[in-house]
Amino acid sequence: MNCLQNLSSFRSYAVQFHGFKCNLRKPFPCSVNLMGGIILGDAPRSMVVTATSGSTSSAMKNDSEPEEKKSEIYSHNMTEAMGAVLTYRHELGMNYNFIRPDLIVGSCLQTPEDIDKLRKIGVKTIFCLQQDPDLEYFGVDIGAIQDYAKECGDIEHIRARIRDFDAFDLRMRLPAVVSKLYKAVNRNGGVTYVHCTAGLGRAPSVAMAYMFWVQGYKLSNAHTELLSKRFCFPKLEAIKNATADILTDLKEEVVTLTWEDNKCSAVEVSGLDFGWGQRMPLKFNEELGSWTLKRELPEGRYEYKYIVDGEWTYNEYELVTTPNKDGHVNNFLHVVDSDPNSGCGAVRKRLTSDDPDLTKEERMKIRQFLESYPDDEE
Repeated sequence: MNCLQNLSSFRSYAVQFHGFKCNLRKPFPCSVNLMGGIILGDAPRSMVVTATSGSTSSAMKNDSEPEEKKSEIYSHNMTEAMGAVLTYRHELGMNYNFIRPDLIVGSCLQTPEDIDKLRKIGVKTIFCLQQDPDLEYFGVDIGAIQDYAKECGDIEHIRARIRDFDAFDLRMRLPAVVSKLYKAVNRNGGVTYVHCTAGLGRAPSVAMAYMFWVQGYKLSNAHTELLSKRFCFPKLEAIKNATADILTDLKEEVVTLTWEDNKCSAVEVSGLDFGWGQRMPLKFNEELGSWTLKRELPEGRYEYKYIVDGEWTYNEYELVTTPNKDGHVNNFLHVVDSDPNSGCGAVRKRLTSDDPDLTKEERMKIRQFLESYPDDEE
């Protein structure tokens, strides 16, 4: 199969999620542990990672107290979403680590002066994965940063938006984002600086996908190399599924969620393909006395939780995850190709296994895909 056939499917998802805004939210009323794009019942809650300034920092702001409060809220949300105790201190400035001599993963730029710091270490491309609400939350003037990069003339600032704390959006956006990164590296050379807000989720995921798809790494080796240089939490399942999406047919199947209860007044679900920051209502069937939601989902593994009359819970009659040490569980489902004669199922199973690698032919197909992917207007 020619993987270029999937271009239209990826572009439709990119357009769908590009226009979808998600503001930073209040802490979840339940514990949601996401690691590598899937929720783990035994996530290491005792692990602590602090994203603070290391080799470089931006100027401290005078209104440090509001900045500290924003950092505290953001860190709480990140901890809930990533499955480990994570701390990002925006008020301490930009922080980063060299993953390879030509690749840096770090936190967001905060002022135009940060561009000069990156120029001094050979950066030619600044690759920003933040959405507008991410920038607005911390008061980052992205326009001033972009304008100064243009004035410098020897460094390019590029945006490729991915929604924060959303493994499905990351999965669907990765082909377009890595294509843009691949073309920028070929165009500009030098060192590339990939960043999101804290540099702990989206940025390392994109960097690792680039290492896997373009630089010839086995996925486990890219993961080991990345973690040896920076404490971070790349979403492995999103990268695996995005790889399989490129190399197989991007098929969808209709799934039905059901909540049996005719006494409650409202049932919603969170997770699935639209993220933990959003909720979708189920429809009540008076004849059956149950609540249902039908939704088309691409192949993959999805976790979700019900909200019944405002209370987060799970359905004991559907598949559930292993309880974590706090006793929290979530529902999950697998979407697989229903065609028993499809050869893509075996390929997807291999590429989403514990330790996948790419054949020489598959690497060539992915490179062709990245080169042929149409540029968006971000």
